[in-house]
Amino acid sequence: MIKKLLIFIIMGTAVGASELTHDFGNPAFSGNGYSQHVLSIEQLQYSRQKDVDDAKKSAAAAKKREEENTTINKFIKNVESRIYANLSKQLVDNMFGTECTGTCPTSGTADVEGSTIYWIKDEVSSNISLTITDTTGNVTTMTVPIGDFQF
Repeated sequence: MIKKLLIFIIMGTAVGASELTHDFGNPAFSGNGYSQHVLSIEQLQYSRQKDVDDAKKSAAAAKKREEENTTINKFIKNVESRIYANLSKQLVDNMFGTECTGTCPTSGTADVEGSTIYWIKDEVSSNISLTITDTTGNVTTMTVPIGDFQF
């Protein structure tokens, strides 16, 4: 009797089951969220390549700085700077007539590394016009009043 009762209880309960399915967790296989997956991979590749490129640029810049900071290069830059300073002093002295003997010039031209520097002193307007034309043809013009500087 107990056996029958147990069988009746077991048979009376509802049994539910569903179909077994398998889904891949990786979007590359399942297709769900695939575009986000591809974007993530692309972003990682871009970031890694950018890091490599930045490292190469940094190394090249460091090498260039190292080459520019050698003793001989510093010496050359110093000599070059002093030569240009002396040339500019001579130009200004001629323009303002502070170091002339006899008659001071009223205009002059100088060529410096392909750039042309031309100046003219206008006694009527008491101005000096300085025109600098660089190697690409860009023109810079300055007008300086004569005698307004008092120190």
